[in-house]
Amino acid sequence: MDQRTSGADALIQKNDAAPALLGVVCGLSAALFWALGFAGTRHGLKVGFTPVDLLVHRYVWSGIAFLPLVARAGIGDLCGIGWGRGLVLMVLGGPVMSLISYTGFLFVPLGHGSVIQPSCATLGGLLLAAVVLKEHISASRLAGALVIVGGLCVIGAESIGHIGSDGVLGDLIFVLTGFMFAGFGALLRHWRVSAVSAALVINVLSLLLLPIYLATVGLAHVAAIGVTENAIQALAQGVLAGPAALYLFAVSVQRLGVARAAVIPACVPALTLLVGWLLLGEPPTMLQVAGLVTVLCGFYLAQRQR
Repeated sequence: MDQRTSGADALIQKNDAAPALLGVVCGLSAALFWALGFAGTRHGLKVGFTPVDLLVHRYVWSGIAFLPLVARAGIGDLCGIGWGRGLVLMVLGGPVMSLISYTGFLFVPLGHGSVIQPSCATLGGLLLAAVVLKEHISASRLAGALVIVGGLCVIGAESIGHIGSDGVLGDLIFVLTGFMFAGFGALLRHWRVSAVSAALVINVLSLLLLPIYLATVGLAHVAAIGVTENAIQALAQGVLAGPAALYLFAVSVQRLGVARAAVIPACVPALTLLVGWLLLGEPPTMLQVAGLVTVLCGFYLAQRQR
């Protein structure tokens, strides 16, 4: 009887472990794809793309792919989200936020944007949750927020001491985009909009900007950069950092639950620094590493429930 019970318990644990393992693998893959998107942005700006060019690669391909899904669900009310809310979400979490973020990489190294933006998104999310959504913020999360601020100060010190006014400007740009994304997340919760529905709608609405790009900028500039570089951006921005990462993160949430999957984005800064070092030849400085370690400790505390 005991042997049968032990065997049944082992089988149950094995069956529970399989979905969890899949969730972890999908979550880490999503974090890696986001990191590759950051690195692709930095590389694209180096080879001659403008932030607007990268914006087109980020949203046009996925917008075309998602258009039939949105049309099937209802283009009139944008999958139930509505045009007004959809446009607000597009500004805070779509092409407008992305364009500002891409501009920041013109002023500071990869390590700054990849740490500051998600950190400020976490800080802004905690602030908005407390002030607007009236959620209780635990002592652990408050301590995590203070630790994150400390890590950001370390990275900011590098900008002031080694990069100058341009570095400070770049860091402030990522502070802005981080808080914009925090507002995006808060509105998703307040309006009860799923992240997948929001992503579908944002990418499709972004197609409205394509005629403006074609009329004002045209395709001659991006064509002159070459097929290979455009293919790299289409893959990094339009596939990996966009729909692929979104899908994998959604699977991670389903398999692990919201609370456990929320830790996954905290892996993005470290993976971005590693990818930037290996693929772009940009080794992180000691201050960037120190800031990253401090921020990761803050992420850990901010994700705890107590």
